[in-house]
Amino acid sequence: MDVKKILKDDEEDQNLPDETTVEETAATPPPGEGERAGDDEAPAEGGESPEVELSPLEMSEAKAQEYLVGWQRSRAEFANYKRRIAREREQIHQVSKAKVILDYLDILDDLERALNNRPQTGEGATWAEGIELIYKKLESKLEAAGVEAMNAEGQKFDPNLHEALMQEESDEHKSDCITEVVQTGYLLGERVLRPAQVRIAA
Repeated sequence: MDVKKILKDDEEDQNLPDETTVEETAATPPPGEGERAGDDEAPAEGGESPEVELSPLEMSEAKAQEYLVGWQRSRAEFANYKRRIAREREQIHQVSKAKVILDYLDILDDLERALNNRPQTGEGATWAEGIELIYKKLESKLEAAGVEAMNAEGQKFDPNLHEALMQEESDEHKSDCITEVVQTGYLLGERVLRPAQVRIAA
């Protein structure tokens, strides 16, 4: 056997490349060829472009904007809630205050009627002076609470402020003018606490 020939054949076998199947060669495109093929592909059906993937920073900014809008909406809703509660509380306070004041107006009316028929002489006159002091004190307390008496006599009749008890002929007043105040009306701020009961000219 020729030893040199055997050694030469072994040397040639070692220099051969590793075995590659046909399938592997066909499945592996040359570098850059797959990218070019992808660029030439037709767009998806319907002409819709593929969704753009946001970076982590862009996603964080979008989330922060969403939280800001939600916070601003919640803040506005809470401010509206506080205003509504304050308005309702004020209305409840005004109603309760009006009910109490109306009771005191009845007392004021009684004192006023007593003073209109006060005696002018004797011990009764002395008592009447004391009653008048009480009347003025109660009147000042009501004024401090925001209660104001209506000056209705001689004014034109207003159904929002006055309650007409009767109509009567009058040469001194124009039609629909108030000729006499039977019961004084009162305002609490701009609100009618009690309408004035009046007689008006026909």
